[in-house]
Amino acid sequence: MSTLCVPSQLPSVAQDSEQLHKAFSGWGTNEDLIVSILGHRNASQRKLIREFYAETYGEDLLKALDKELTNDFERVVMLWTLDPYERDAYLANEATKRWTSSNQVLVEIACTRSPKELLLAREAYHARFKRSLEEDVAYHTSGDFRKLLGPLVSSYRYGGDDVNLTLAKAEAKLLHEKICEKSYSCDDIIRILSTRSKAQINATLNQYKNNFGNDINKDLKADPKDEFLAILRATVKCLAYPEKYFEKVIRLAINGRGTDEGALTRVVATRAEVDLKIIKDEYQRRNSVPLDKAIAKDTNGDYEKMLLALIGHEEA
Repeated sequence: MSTLCVPSQLPSVAQDSEQLHKAFSGWGTNEDLIVSILGHRNASQRKLIREFYAETYGEDLLKALDKELTNDFERVVMLWTLDPYERDAYLANEATKRWTSSNQVLVEIACTRSPKELLLAREAYHARFKRSLEEDVAYHTSGDFRKLLGPLVSSYRYGGDDVNLTLAKAEAKLLHEKICEKSYSCDDIIRILSTRSKAQINATLNQYKNNFGNDINKDLKADPKDEFLAILRATVKCLAYPEKYFEKVIRLAINGRGTDEGALTRVVATRAEVDLKIIKDEYQRRNSVPLDKAIAKDTNGDYEKMLLALIGHEEA
């Protein structure tokens, strides 16, 4: 499911650190060397490189990268080099500070990570920002959005595969009743989406479709311009069909007027070690174009090289 290509014969952490230090030395920066190392190391390997680099050269690797790189290339390398939980904390903090009702990054983090991953991201948020993610979400959002996002980011779901079919049928019926009443922000809808395990939610959504004829997200499209309904649909999609959610984010990032580098960078950096292979397959199925070709057409330079390395493009 990961698209990351790590060499079978790896240099030592000391060698990687020395090469990165050389990439920053002298006139100009050796961007190709940075891509060849960081673009082909997994999270634990990158963490060891950061630690060794700091011990050896007295500087955080992230600070060195920040000084040497610019623009979209800097953004993708910085996000990628972060520990996954630090990265989620950083992205969540950005999303709260710049929050608008159309921003779905908080939903993305809360609903596509495992219970343990979300807990670690919240701990990383404490460590980095000296506040809780929950309090920042509560402070920066309001109304129905706060009512939904607060429980989502503070959730600690059961992560197993056990399913209660009787409960699934009952809650599918309850969801259908509330949606028919247009009670989209009622306590029951938010309780089900923010507390039930992903396996249980999938069972409930299957019961919903079997018993009422539509996917729940079709029934949540009553008003396409309603931004709360949009974030509710994103919640369902992230919980039940994350590969379809991320494919759409990439498609809109590439196919819109101009490239949305922020969204493209975020998805590639956060999913390359998780399920980007599945997302790539979904992208090709949906668009009849390989993702690497779409990225190569829409981006350029060192930014393009780093993205292609992370999505497993053979020549990167």
